[in-house]
Amino acid sequence: MGRRHRSRAAGTAGRAPPHQCRKVVSAALTGESLLRSLAQGDSLRLAAIGSWTAQHAADLERLVDRAVAQGASVARVELDMAGVENIDTYGAWLLERLLRGFAEADRRITVVGLQERFRGLINEVHQSNRKLPAPPDEGLVGSAVAQVSRAFNLMGRDLLLYVEMFGALVLAIARVLVQPRRFRLTSMVHHLERVGWRAVSIIVLITFLIGAIIAQQGIFRFRRFGAELYVVDMLGVLVMREIGVLIVAIMIAGRSGSAYTAELGSMKMREEIDALKTMGLDPIEVLILPRVVALIIALPMLTFLGAMAALYGGGLVCWLYGGINPDSFMEELRDLQFSHFVVGISKAPFMALVIGIVASVEGLQVKGSSESLGLQTTVSVVKAIFLVIVVDGIFVTFFASVGI
Repeated sequence: MGRRHRSRAAGTAGRAPPHQCRKVVSAALTGESLLRSLAQGDSLRLAAIGSWTAQHAADLERLVDRAVAQGASVARVELDMAGVENIDTYGAWLLERLLRGFAEADRRITVVGLQERFRGLINEVHQSNRKLPAPPDEGLVGSAVAQVSRAFNLMGRDLLLYVEMFGALVLAIARVLVQPRRFRLTSMVHHLERVGWRAVSIIVLITFLIGAIIAQQGIFRFRRFGAELYVVDMLGVLVMREIGVLIVAIMIAGRSGSAYTAELGSMKMREEIDALKTMGLDPIEVLILPRVVALIIALPMLTFLGAMAALYGGGLVCWLYGGINPDSFMEELRDLQFSHFVVGISKAPFMALVIGIVASVEGLQVKGSSESLGLQTTVSVVKAIFLVIVVDGIFVTFFASVGI
């Protein structure tokens, strides 16, 4: 009894006086503190210690909830992370829950001592599942103006990307002209066979039907005035000058442009383009230049075949439906100026260049998912067809201004 009394007395004598003690609230797990809190006036100091992992989930949740409740009565909170030895995704999320709890209570919190090896995980969790602020109500007019502004911003961004791709192609062509051996002729021939030869059947069929439809509708309308023969002039001008090249370019944009985008996008997803850069090769020169050159060569040839097929379809309808024999059809067709054919063919290389640039740019914009690949392929076709029509309108204006 005497020894126990002396021991208790010694323990009491070693303690600090009560008025010098601070209010300390701590929680321990198997002898190891996980979160210590120290309240000092209007501030609260928290110290995270030990292993913040899913193994200690129950105790950590209780400690986090208690710390958030304590922070409701103070103005400032400081969290010291220097004592954390290990942290996993669960622990990072509990830490984020602690920070968001103080933020929702409008308490200013400062985090110190965070080790660099934990910073990436903490930042990733910090950005997840955040509630975005509700957009202000701009009204009908304001919403329409905002949508137009966003559309113009996207158009400006796309235009810069297309100009950048055009510049990269020009530089690649300059390098090839200096060193012709750099040009991948085998790749160009391969793509020329795919874009040109394999597309002949579908192009001829579509343009044949288009020519037949134009001729049938023209005869049906002109017959009221007894001017069926003028259908030949209308058909020749439309097919050779406008419809032929436009239909072929739209078909190629949907057929070959989408294929280019899908191929480049798949390479981007599998990091093959990054591998080419690592090997010291230029993806523009290796992948894009042969495709664009093949497209520029193939589209004028397909335009010529399409125009001939459309004229043949129109001539067949004029003979069978309109009573215009082939000799009269050819005689009337020869009276047309050759400039109509030149105008149509001259548009084809520029439309091919536009299709190739759009398909390449959109293919390189693919992210790492199949959804992104499908989206960019669809966007590529839509934008290519739109720009083909814009280019045709520009040429129409130009040739009208010079009188051709």
